[in-house]
Amino acid sequence: MTNKLFVGSLPFSSTEQELKAFFEAAGTVTSARIVTDRETSRSRGFGFVEMSSSEEAQRAIAELDGKEMGGRNIFVSEAKEQR
Repeated sequence: MTNKLFVGSLPFSSTEQELKAFFEAAGTVTSARIVTDRETSRSRGFGFVEMSSSEEAQRAIAELDGKEMGGRNIFVSEAKEQR
């Protein structure tokens, strides 16, 4: 298991600080990044969170997947390796 998580269905108004604070309920967050459109710099509605350990990453998936953030139910899973 990796420490990096994929987070989908994020509210488009979310900030990286809000994302980090939301995930700190499950443990220590080492980084939080929201993916933005290159041309408009607007959120694409998903991002990545890196936890300090794989145990905390598993806890974040168990506790936060399907939870409401900013009026939307977010999707949390293990991030897949880029090809």
